[in-house]
Amino acid sequence: MPSVLKGTNWGFALLLLVAAVLLGFSQQHWGLVSAGIVILGLVMLYWGFERSPVSAREIAVIAVLAALAAAGRIPFAALPNIQPTTFVVIVAGFAFGPRAGFMVGATAALVSNFFLGQGPWTPFQMFAWGLAGVTAGFLRTVRPQATRAEMCLFSFIWGYLFGIILTLWFWTAFVRPLNLQSFFAAYAAGFWFDTLHAVGNAAFYLLLGRQFTRILTRYARRLRVEFVPDGKERAG
Repeated sequence: MPSVLKGTNWGFALLLLVAAVLLGFSQQHWGLVSAGIVILGLVMLYWGFERSPVSAREIAVIAVLAALAAAGRIPFAALPNIQPTTFVVIVAGFAFGPRAGFMVGATAALVSNFFLGQGPWTPFQMFAWGLAGVTAGFLRTVRPQATRAEMCLFSFIWGYLFGIILTLWFWTAFVRPLNLQSFFAAYAAGFWFDTLHAVGNAAFYLLLGRQFTRILTRYARRLRVEFVPDGKERAG
């Protein structure tokens, strides 16, 4: 499996990370530091994807799925935290693997926020949805025949994990002092929104997950090419 981090200059990234942490200790600008670390991680991942051997067909599929996930946020914007974006990202990661899952999730967040509003929360949304796609891809390697109940549970859990990641941004940027008590207080304020997100994820998978996963998995097989000894190429 090609790594999305292939070709990344880890030494330079580590230097920037250490500098950011030292700045945080000296200046207590933890909101800025956390945003910087997340942005650095996103740049590394996008750069790794750009340097990886990706076919034009795979890029086209990722772009279509990212657009679908982004468009799914807009009609549901009036509903509190209920939208099919997380569902689409998880299914994409499960069908195409961690690399595609990350790209679909991160790109969907960036594109949809051009319509719903960009802000300091955008990198954290990109990271959270990208991570949802990555973990769905790894789930496929562990449980390639995951049941509907398992996928519903996975989608449900990601409603809360997404909320935790977004709470980290709010907590480091606006809450003082930074301790476990203040973090749990900040998370509790949005707990019901995360619950709606979790329930919505599970409901979307329950209604559409099997069909959507079957279609994408079938297409993912067609993207893979197998080289046989006689030199002929055969679609997987």
